[in-house]
Amino acid sequence: MIITRTPFRISFFGGGTDYPAWYRDHGGAVLATTIDKYCYITCRFLPPFFEHKHRIVYSRIENVHTAAEIVHPAVRAVLTEIPTERGLEIHHDGDLPARSGLGSSSSFTVGLIHALMALKGRYATKEHLASEAIRIEQDVLKEHVGSQDQVSAACGGFNIIEFTRDDRFIVNPMVLPRTRLEELQGHLMLFFTGLSRLASDVAKSKIDNFGKMEAELTRMRGMVDEAITILHNPASPIADFGHLLAQAWEHKRTLSDKVSTPVVDEIYAAGMKAGAVGGKLLGAGGGGFLLLFAEPGIQPAVREALKHLVHVPFQFENSGSRVVLYQPDGL
Repeated sequence: MIITRTPFRISFFGGGTDYPAWYRDHGGAVLATTIDKYCYITCRFLPPFFEHKHRIVYSRIENVHTAAEIVHPAVRAVLTEIPTERGLEIHHDGDLPARSGLGSSSSFTVGLIHALMALKGRYATKEHLASEAIRIEQDVLKEHVGSQDQVSAACGGFNIIEFTRDDRFIVNPMVLPRTRLEELQGHLMLFFTGLSRLASDVAKSKIDNFGKMEAELTRMRGMVDEAITILHNPASPIADFGHLLAQAWEHKRTLSDKVSTPVVDEIYAAGMKAGAVGGKLLGAGGGGFLLLFAEPGIQPAVREALKHLVHVPFQFENSGSRVVLYQPDGL
């Protein structure tokens, strides 16, 4: 039996520039971190005593004879790309809901690739996990997704991730004094809006607009450098990071009319009225988790204003996708 643990991520700046349709012409970069909320994949060879060959357990249960019969698109694609003669039993568990803007789909794909390779006795580097997940999601499944989620999930940590015109990614850890990092974490709040959405649907609407949004995407890429400067300069108030988040959210909203909704706008406005200085809806948009930036002393008022939502405390994490149980013989 193999169990992998793969983190979810929060993207601060540069989202949109991680889509191949953009970075293959312009290059791109994001500033993002993984958090201590995870996707768990349990995988084992299924004993040959059942009528079915594969058993897949997630929000539903699938018992099938071939990989081609699997309904779950990512599982079907991964098992097709990494075939096995023996039957498999795969279980998924997550700390947070799917379709919520935290890169959960890519964390699932990365974690499943990691588990299957470990079950076969093959070591996978973080770079290979990220590259394979990008290839499967973009080229095999033909999903309208960017490339940052897979890299963050595989590598973990608080990073500047660059995307080059020749389809490479470069991961640069964000090096900060512990006090500055803790100051940043202490100002961040995460709320679940209760709204879920298909990220690929929202993303497609943004991709279709890329040709008309060059100035906005260039500005969003520039915010990555601005955020880095703020964090590295001890003279810069940490609140400047929050104000920049507010600017990024306004730019992101211009990419597509599907990025936000009236309900999301109302939630965001309530958080700002209660004292937050900035924030953004995470992921492609349309729903999921809202990140807010507020002084620690103001946070009780923000929680009260948004008490109808689930507040999720979190910390940054650095591990990336890990095999946390390795018993390939099932012992």
